[in-house]
Amino acid sequence: MAIRRALAAHTTLTLAYVDEDGPQACAVLYATGGTTASSSPAPDHAPDSAPGHGPDLGSGPALYFVTATTTRHGRALAEPDARVAFTVQRDGQEWGELTGIQGRGRCRILAGAERAAGWRVYMERFPFVEQSDRLRGALERTTLWELRPDWLRLIDNGQGFGHKEEWQRPEGRSPF
Repeated sequence: MAIRRALAAHTTLTLAYVDEDGPQACAVLYATGGTTASSSPAPDHAPDSAPGHGPDLGSGPALYFVTATTTRHGRALAEPDARVAFTVQRDGQEWGELTGIQGRGRCRILAGAERAAGWRVYMERFPFVEQSDRLRGALERTTLWELRPDWLRLIDNGQGFGHKEEWQRPEGRSPF
């Protein structure tokens, strides 16, 4: 399974960060906007991998999630140069079929046209939000974030115990 498909197959990530009290973690629902060299979401039409080069993720996938800047993790993520680690996996897996993603990267708050584009990706992934006036209104008033990984590792025991694929942002490419 390619890294991109594994990210698209899930909706919850566990986000780890550090604040004044030390390491913390929280779960957030996310939507992925595919890979893009710019900061706006774009469909993902790249092949799964280039021969001999591992997964072709360009400048990396964009992951979108909502959380208020008043939450503990929101305050930590808003700090300049804040870095995060995260995992994505389905609960209740058997060892022989265990599949998941490990990653590191940076988050930023989206505004204006970037927020509108990210919000479309989020609504496409979670259409029930748009169908509920109460839920949509609450989420529209909160902060939309973009997480840009700079390193990803896919674990896929279905391809053999301990099977791993890795991707790293190319040197000199900005995450945003």
